Amino acid sequence: MPRLSEVVFALENLWPAERAEAWDAVGTVVGDPYQEVTRVLFAVDPVRETVDEAVKLGADLLVTHHPLYLRGTTTVAASHFKGRLVHTLIKNDIALHVAHTNADTADPGVSDALAGALDLRILGPLVPDTSDPDGRRGLGRICELDHPVTAREFAARAAERLPATTQGIRLAGDPEALVRRVAVSGGSGDSLFDHLLPAGVDAFLTADLRHHPASEFIAGTHRPLALLDAAHWATEWPWCQLAAAQLDEISDRHGWDLRVHVSTAVTDPWTAHAASPDSTAGAPN
Repeated sequence: MPRLSEVVFALENLWPAERAEAWDAVGTVVGDPYQEVTRVLFAVDPVRETVDEAVKLGADLLVTHHPLYLRGTTTVAASHFKGRLVHTLIKNDIALHVAHTNADTADPGVSDALAGALDLRILGPLVPDTSDPDGRRGLGRICELDHPVTAREFAARAAERLPATTQGIRLAGDPEALVRRVAVSGGSGDSLFDHLLPAGVDAFLTADLRHHPASEFIAGTHRPLALLDAAHWATEWPWCQLAAAQLDEISDRHGWDLRVHVSTAVTDPWTAHAASPDSTAGAPN
């Protein structure tokens, strides 16, 4: 069986820590480099549900996309929920490793997995990584559909193929506008608005879109361009499947015989949605 240090070395080759944003917190958070690893669980969030799943599964390593301590801390006391997670991980000999923005820009990375879930043909990154001579790494992906569909139909495809969430898919723009060339970006994507028009896309699917940036972008485009807003967790969960497959391949190549799993816990924080009786109605008098 490989040691944690060997598995982490393989993961760092997939998602080098130096490619993470300067503000990010990636890498190994908890774990003994010399402990043996036989079972690995991939998840989006390091939260109680996924840690409990790792314990129940008998995992030796939990790999998450989101950091546990993004802004740092001065304590891991169990009086706080993050401290309790650290205590649970250590007591059960479970390591925690994080691949965040270094997985976002990877080739393949988070947005490749999102495009794959939507059955889109990838043309290249939306925001290329200038350090990549091959021009394959970067934020977001520019993609094409096999044939044009309406924005409404594309939203329905996303709702069907991404993991189910309370939010579903929200659409801004003309629902009947035709869509062929699209951009996708897993996680929060409104910082990428300036790159959409030069990319010549008809739609942009991402998450965490806010009222003012979305409203101002739609008003200022001067041509039909739909915005599709999915749940943050749902846009990044497909990466867990991609990452698990990558580690499976590495395990086979090295003869490690790792058992690699993807978390089934839905860690989207929104748990209920009350739809308006008539979404076409105006404000109350």
